[in-house]
Amino acid sequence: MSKGTILVIGSNGTELEAKGGGTITIGQFLNETAVPLMTLVAAGYDFVLATPTGEKPHMDKDSDALIYFAQDNEARTKARNFFNNDPAMNDVRTIRSVIDAGLDRFAGVFFPGGHAPIVDVMQDPDAGEVLRYFHGANKPTAAICHGPISVLAALDKAREFRAALIDGNEVKARELGKGWQYAGYRMTVFSRSEEEYAEDNVFHKKLIFNMPDALGAAGAKVANADNFTSFVVVDRELITAQNPMSDHELAAKFIEALKKAA
Repeated sequence: MSKGTILVIGSNGTELEAKGGGTITIGQFLNETAVPLMTLVAAGYDFVLATPTGEKPHMDKDSDALIYFAQDNEARTKARNFFNNDPAMNDVRTIRSVIDAGLDRFAGVFFPGGHAPIVDVMQDPDAGEVLRYFHGANKPTAAICHGPISVLAALDKAREFRAALIDGNEVKARELGKGWQYAGYRMTVFSRSEEEYAEDNVFHKKLIFNMPDALGAAGAKVANADNFTSFVVVDRELITAQNPMSDHELAAKFIEALKKAA
């Protein structure tokens, strides 16, 4: 018997605007998706995967790398098989259909990482509705790496907020960020210096905005640890993790929060 069902909000993003023009090929990160979900399943939970379009998230090709699995090829293969073949990973719903069927049945919600959520989830009105429900119900809400940017979807004018960030209009962004449900929360997200490393060594392009500034503009209290070391912040119902190396710690703290909530 399941201990509870987790709602997973994935992204359909595959191309992210780059500063100054062009795009960056992105997707959902393999370990940031599979490791927490495999841990949840092993602990007795099941999950439902939903995305804005109802299509399965695209795996970021750069995430299928041993560095994210402590050089353990067996662990990487297990995660890849889970991402590609697990039945729940392939029974994808639209976020809207999940809302219409009722959110009460879910014990918690999880937002995986990769740059993909910057494209769609952070400005998706249905994702915003999900967040407002879980916040109001005080149910565990977990996000990893770039996943925490998704919580900005709870803003009434999330699309306009994102546009202000891209324009570099901090004054407008702060105005649009007023009244955010997570203002004053301590949280973490992929750091500026980690992003600079990715921009210089992976993308060879600059992102349209950085994640800590985006969350800070809406009122978050963002904390970061050393680059590419595990770091997780828990504040009330929100559990956020800084980077890919935080996958196991995030899973453990999410499960701990789920047990407390139950």
